[in-house]
Amino acid sequence: MIRVGFGYDVHAFAEGRALWLGGVRVEHPVGLLGHSDADVLVHAICDALLGAASMGDIGVHFPDSAKEYKDIDSKLLLKETMTMLRKAGYELGNIDSTIVAEQPKLKTYIPLMQQTLAKAIGVDEADISIKATTSEKLGFTGRSEGIAAFATVLIIKR
Repeated sequence: MIRVGFGYDVHAFAEGRALWLGGVRVEHPVGLLGHSDADVLVHAICDALLGAASMGDIGVHFPDSAKEYKDIDSKLLLKETMTMLRKAGYELGNIDSTIVAEQPKLKTYIPLMQQTLAKAIGVDEADISIKATTSEKLGFTGRSEGIAAFATVLIIKR
């Protein structure tokens, strides 16, 4: 049996924080505001995985009210998400994701993001697609107020 999941996340820019996307630190004058490291791409992927398995969402499993998740590396949340899915008998088929940001330009970071996420999940890099686009200066991302990410995943019941 195969199942499909979709995830979406958004975070506003914030002074004094590092910018983490796809498990990689991206050079930028500001980072994203959030309880964890605010890695919007990893959060969208976690939501897609959990949704595909009908296991709720990232807020159910890793609430922003829990002290243990304050400033946590989101790759750890992704690893735990995959552990939960594997315990339920699922394996990842593939991930297709998109980051929406006017700035910074992300093209050069994408191969490292794919490598980093593949290692965290325990799959081949070819199983992870990451694209980056702008919103043509429209909306909150277009005004450079924050970053959004979308993810679609395919999981397979073993």
